[in-house]
Amino acid sequence: MLSIISKIKQLIICLNYITFKRSLNLFKIGISYLFSLVGIQITSRLQPLFVSVEVANYCNLQCPECPVGIGINPKTGRARFDFNLYKSLIDEQKSTLQHVILYFQGEPLLNKELPQFIEYAHRAKIYTSTSTNCQLLNKKNAKNIVLSGLDKLIVSVDGTTQEVYEKYRVGGDLQTALDGIKELVLCKNELNSVTPLIEMQFIVFKTNEHQMDEMKELAKSLRVDRLVFKTAQLYDFEQGSERLTTIEKYARYRLKPDGNYQIKSNLPNHCWRLWSGTVVNAKGEVLPCCFDKSSEFSFGSVAIQPLSDSWHTKKASGFRDSILKNRKQYEMCRNCTSK
Repeated sequence: MLSIISKIKQLIICLNYITFKRSLNLFKIGISYLFSLVGIQITSRLQPLFVSVEVANYCNLQCPECPVGIGINPKTGRARFDFNLYKSLIDEQKSTLQHVILYFQGEPLLNKELPQFIEYAHRAKIYTSTSTNCQLLNKKNAKNIVLSGLDKLIVSVDGTTQEVYEKYRVGGDLQTALDGIKELVLCKNELNSVTPLIEMQFIVFKTNEHQMDEMKELAKSLRVDRLVFKTAQLYDFEQGSERLTTIEKYARYRLKPDGNYQIKSNLPNHCWRLWSGTVVNAKGEVLPCCFDKSSEFSFGSVAIQPLSDSWHTKKASGFRDSILKNRKQYEMCRNCTSK
């Protein structure tokens, strides 16, 4: 959905982030991952290509397939990422880090310092992205987000009518979300900014799949840069669910002969996501990936030691080894499509 001009501008922006050290680290990570395909782990002295930083771990909506939305993550407690700690993390990793993803589970706009988080990474010439349900996206913070230098913003809209939208975005208002997107587009135009790239995301469920064509028209009318239809991650999918889409292309699960469902992926014993990046939750714990919703497999904490040290602890190395031997042993991996 990106115009040719927008594609060229986005390409130029991405090229501005390329450095020799980052390219060399990417090459090393790539070689390391190729070795992992045959069961060999080589990650010493490598640094993550991307880091997801959870700026806020709570949300203003109650989405039924989100642990935060339905309140089943009591371990982490309500928290916002400390900005000074974040600056230390960026300063440590800025020579090799390619991408800072400023979200994990909560709603990022609940942290009023979000523009400062973005700007600090932007000044370090690191690509930045975040995601929002748009309920808090107004004229003021839309302008701050554009001025911060954010490269990409994912806006979640899963329906074209309030009745359908609120079946998943429980507690949300569709018109509020659309108004927020309009404000962001307007701010970009007023400030003559090509960024952030606005990606509208529509998670495909059985309850909204009939509105996909309408969503395409809505996205055009809003003048967003891109529309993405995303497969739905469900937690209790084995016995089936009323939310399972009937459209094969967007179904994450398939029906087995015994009547139960399983993920389409064969879950090979390797994982690019685990080799190329990491997640740091709102309390500073370094996690293997975004599927560790309850912070069960923490490798360490950036509040205690540098990110690099946590990413290379014996626990981190042991976890990667176990993935190379039997990825299916982990519940969180059995719902993942990463290869």
